[in-house]
Amino acid sequence: MTWTYWSIWMPLGAAFRTLFGMRVIGRENLITEGPVLVASNHESFIDPPLIGNLYQDMMWFLARKTLFTKATNWLYTKLQAIPVDQDRPDMASLKTIIKKLKQGDRVIVFPEGERTHDGKLGQAAPGIGLIAVKSGAAIQPVRIRGAREALPRGSARIKRSRISVTIGKPIRLTPEELKAAKGKEGYDRVAKRIMAAIEAL
Repeated sequence: MTWTYWSIWMPLGAAFRTLFGMRVIGRENLITEGPVLVASNHESFIDPPLIGNLYQDMMWFLARKTLFTKATNWLYTKLQAIPVDQDRPDMASLKTIIKKLKQGDRVIVFPEGERTHDGKLGQAAPGIGLIAVKSGAAIQPVRIRGAREALPRGSARIKRSRISVTIGKPIRLTPEELKAAKGKEGYDRVAKRIMAAIEAL
């Protein structure tokens, strides 16, 4: 773990536990070795560090391309952020994620693609299914509750709110399932399966 990553992520974890009484449920389900595709619902800007603090080592996450300015590019790079164009998504970011997973890394992905407006879960984009199938990585479903109340979409003010992070049992696609999930329809089936696992938590 690099000094920059640790010096930002770890104090944030302490702040979450102090301000929000962050509670982790199902820690015994956490995959601690090998490549992991962490799939979570998306409630707030604070979701990436919330999930990042579940682990004791580094992980990759997606960030809007517009956040990578001359002033902030170095920081997001040190935090292992992968730029993504939300207005015009392309295969570049997906290929980067798949490459990281094949290298044995851990990556956070929010299947809904954007933060919730009303707290309800949205639909998963097929991209998460493509990543899961192409990488063959174990999938770690996670559900966050309370982060939207702590920092709602469109707000810059953090409020006190009880936050919980529930970790579900891993999803490991068998060779037969990976073979049967080729193509857009197959990716969509896997994406829906992942989202259903998150919803069940």
